Amino acid sequence: MKKLSVQFSVLALMLSFGTVSGQQTDSLAIKKAVKAATKNEEGIKTVTSSSKEDNNRNVMLNAANNTSPRDVNIGLPSTVGGITILENDLPVVYFFWPELPNKTWRQSVGLEKTGLLKMDQLANTMGDLGFAVNSYSQTGTKDLKIKGKLTTSTFGWLQGDANVSGPISKDKSWTYTAGALVNYDPSTFKLGFARNVDETKIFRVGVTKYFKEDKGKISLLYKYSDSYSVGNYAVFQYGENGKVTELDNFRIGRDSYVVRDGRIKMKDILSGQNYWASMSGDDNRSQAHTFNIFGNYKLNNGWDFKFSTLAHFGKVKMSTIIPISIFNADASAGYRLASNGQPYSGAVGTQLAMHTPETPTTNIAGRFSVDKQIGNHHVTIGLLEQYYHVNKYTSNRSFFFQTVEAQPQRLIGTSTDADGFYNYNIGGEYHSGTENKLSLYATDEWKVTDNLNLSYGLHLRNHLIDGEFSMTPRTPGFVFGANDFQSIKTNWLQVAGSLNATYNISKNFGVLANFLYTEENRRLESYSQAFNPNTNKIKSPLGAVGVFWNTDYIQLISQATILKRNNNLNRYNLVNPANTTQSQNVTVYYDIQTIGWTTDFVLKPFKGFNLHYLITFQNPVYKNFTFNAFGKDYNYNDNNVLGVAKVLMEIDPSYTVDKWRFWASFRYFSKQYANLTNALYFAPRWETFGGVSYTVNKNINIGATVINFLNQRGASGTINGAELITDASPYYGKLLTGTYIMPLTGQLSVSFNF
Repeated sequence: MKKLSVQFSVLALMLSFGTVSGQQTDSLAIKKAVKAATKNEEGIKTVTSSSKEDNNRNVMLNAANNTSPRDVNIGLPSTVGGITILENDLPVVYFFWPELPNKTWRQSVGLEKTGLLKMDQLANTMGDLGFAVNSYSQTGTKDLKIKGKLTTSTFGWLQGDANVSGPISKDKSWTYTAGALVNYDPSTFKLGFARNVDETKIFRVGVTKYFKEDKGKISLLYKYSDSYSVGNYAVFQYGENGKVTELDNFRIGRDSYVVRDGRIKMKDILSGQNYWASMSGDDNRSQAHTFNIFGNYKLNNGWDFKFSTLAHFGKVKMSTIIPISIFNADASAGYRLASNGQPYSGAVGTQLAMHTPETPTTNIAGRFSVDKQIGNHHVTIGLLEQYYHVNKYTSNRSFFFQTVEAQPQRLIGTSTDADGFYNYNIGGEYHSGTENKLSLYATDEWKVTDNLNLSYGLHLRNHLIDGEFSMTPRTPGFVFGANDFQSIKTNWLQVAGSLNATYNISKNFGVLANFLYTEENRRLESYSQAFNPNTNKIKSPLGAVGVFWNTDYIQLISQATILKRNNNLNRYNLVNPANTTQSQNVTVYYDIQTIGWTTDFVLKPFKGFNLHYLITFQNPVYKNFTFNAFGKDYNYNDNNVLGVAKVLMEIDPSYTVDKWRFWASFRYFSKQYANLTNALYFAPRWETFGGVSYTVNKNINIGATVINFLNQRGASGTINGAELITDASPYYGKLLTGTYIMPLTGQLSVSFNF
């Protein structure tokens, strides 16, 4: 249950590959044109010094919340972890569960720069598939620098962010940096038990030593993070053509579907002790201490030695509530309000509660590389080490009923205990142990001729798992016994890499071809349930061909892609269409194939105006998707993947005049299927952003942003219990739950830089 389906698609895959070059340029001209569209007043910083990172995307504009970068779509369903986040070339957390990346990382002035790492670079350097946000910590500076940002919103969001850096020694070879980010965000809905949906504090302090003769520098940095956040869902009425209707007593994005007192009752799966946990505060808090040593040193033979090390020590507690279903109950069903015992009839929501007690995690990582320009080659050779230990991770489970309204109340039923909970630890999780990844990689950017450029890389990784798990079924009220655990010890050799080629037919026009490949098996987390997972290779080949055209007024690229991935794993709670009282848990392994065509251009018709446009057509489908349930064989081959739109579009105009800048961003998602048979779907939707900024002087900038200025009410996600139905009509008029985009929200920020 913890792996929720989040929509992903092949949005702008062409941006993930090597640079497209004209005869007199070394990088795609799109970068220069889009630089103006991603300035700091939007809350975005860009990296312009490296062709390995891509600025052609408003990654930090998230329509769902203020806490994380947006997910960049690649045509595959993903987990709740979202986009990979790197800081100083290393992941901010080894694995997103149980410590989500946004608990220890936020976009901040404490970061010197932030960009989007391309897919081929992530494959070559990390051996992973997808895009990544790549950020670098602010290091000490030789001159005093003070920068900060204050942000608020129409819903009372308060964020303060500041950093100061400067010299320590007279010769300025020793410098310091210190910064703090504090975030108090009530989001757009009102909880019944706390003001803030997100409370996060991140503090940084460090020193930097500059080597003589501009040989490089070394930085030592300490970061402390403390964060909790509460998720929310919307209740709506499902109708024909995938449209949803807002209820009279529940406003999408404005009301909370989290139980009013914010408390859940659990049974510890290791000790058997019953306890209560809160959705806010200490029971849902992640704290971490992170130490970094990073920098570079230019060797006498022309090689540049770069290094980055990390020691991350976390303590994670996590509370989660996930809606399961909604049904109607009359007075004879025997439901009562838990607060006062009053009889209740009407819509009843079934909820899954999950809680992870304090769990220590340790992540030790290091990246060491050398690079040099050798003739027409830019060669990089690197070593990556990642060690991770999690000590007795558990996810305790329980179920409860609640009213269907804003700030719902917990219900007591005939099948619950006296507090309204039942089925303790069904689906409960446990794993403990170590993962270690040791990688060797190499890349080369080769200018073969004036017209032909090649870039390629190879990543070899040894992945070790050493731990313990349990195959004991999690029945109601389950508690582990001393003899319920068994050991895991296995390792795999995994290969990843890429090959990219661009050829200029003329000065401004050319063709490109790309290939990317990654492998993985499973993680320690894959053993958390009561079965031994399939550890066969998960292979993800991706190929693409396209054309590019660059002039002073337009920079265009158009590319077709095909992406495959095998051995995906999902667990479904199926409901028998012939008898809705029957349910069955089924584990399915399947493949996915995505074919897409993306066109992206930046238009500059006159001074100050910039238009970025992107459109993607794609068809992500299931392959080898067969299973048996309720004595019947099901085959979902060639059905469309859940939650992934077939058409995606981005329109980003901006205009700069004098000290003013006006900008907007429109994102379109076509219909998204909500069940495996594709009988149910959600209607198309827009995500919209807009803003204006004013440069007061060289030190102060004022910016205003509006999120969802069209005030859309689109829903997304899946419909629980509907995986096997083929007729949508019985669901018309039913109450369902799902994720949503933020309602109309205004934000105001003041940035300063001295």
